[in-house]
Amino acid sequence: MVGTGFRIGRVLGIPIHLHASWFLLFALITFSWVSYFTSQHPQWSGSQHWAAGILSSLLFFGSVLFHELGHSVVALRYKIPVVSITLFVFGGLARIGREARTAKQEFNIAVAGPLASYALAGGFYLVASASPGGGMVEAVASWLALINFALATFNLIPGFPLDGGRILRAIVWQLTGNYTRATKMASVGGQLIAYLMIVAGIYSALTDEFLGRFGGIWWAFIGWFLLSAAQESFAQVAIRNSLAGVRAGDIMSAELPTVSRSISVMDYVDEIVRTGRRCHLVQGAGQLVGLISVHAASKIPREEWVTTSVQAAMIPREHVHVTSPEEPVLNLLERMQTEDINQMPVVAGDRVVGLISRDTILRVIQTRLEMGKVEE
Repeated sequence: MVGTGFRIGRVLGIPIHLHASWFLLFALITFSWVSYFTSQHPQWSGSQHWAAGILSSLLFFGSVLFHELGHSVVALRYKIPVVSITLFVFGGLARIGREARTAKQEFNIAVAGPLASYALAGGFYLVASASPGGGMVEAVASWLALINFALATFNLIPGFPLDGGRILRAIVWQLTGNYTRATKMASVGGQLIAYLMIVAGIYSALTDEFLGRFGGIWWAFIGWFLLSAAQESFAQVAIRNSLAGVRAGDIMSAELPTVSRSISVMDYVDEIVRTGRRCHLVQGAGQLVGLISVHAASKIPREEWVTTSVQAAMIPREHVHVTSPEEPVLNLLERMQTEDINQMPVVAGDRVVGLISRDTILRVIQTRLEMGKVEE
């Protein structure tokens, strides 16, 4: 639901991104804290108010990042790849390469985030307790202790996509052995909570009670986001069920479009335009030497198409990701998403027997969902 945004670095090998919406929230939170510190500590100078506000905002988002890293560290322990962590207007989002294989893995990954936030709350509380009263360190640390405690507690609400919803799914999954039923229960819980938040937020915005006008609007927006995410979570299970038992060999294209490695990129682009095929195997001396696609060709500057050969633009065979006819399509789709691959040759032994693309998989999902091939 959230794009990657601006990359700012890596932590534990995981790319960290800032979504464009993060900058808006950072500004709003900073101004709010500056106003709060100004009213609560009038003896401070203006520069101290701003320093405390900016520091609080940075540490707040650092806390959100620490929360997501809690999930990520446990996921990595289970050999589940973490694609990225994105900070955005509603907090943070860790994108993992695949779902947990067991209820125990699901539970441990989900609970790690709140535990990390509770640990931070305790740490900030100790810092505040050891600092002189009325000082900047004590004021900032006290707020961050409270915020991290609230962040952990809010995330334990039992509804998707909150951590509590994942914990609930893990428990129901363990008790029933039915992943779909567990996800549906957590998704329904998440939607009920989201509707309550939306109603409460709208009421507060209209009456200026409870959360106040601005707080009510913000609460309703968070509820809307949670509702969308809860609905999407069950849609993902429907997709997972629609691909159950389907293997790469079942849906691959046995037609193998090929081009010679000696032709120019311009000639290859003409071939794309003529046939509409977006991916071709590259041959040389009767052997497969690589893979060329629209994406690979587009990396070559247009003015160099005539003078650049397909061999120079292709992905060499040793770097081409391949699948086997027996690989489950669900696992294949996860690999293609994680590695950002659109097409993949299907190889049996040393022979290429077909091609498969993400578009093909998506068409299969759509067809199966339309035909009702989803486990209830």
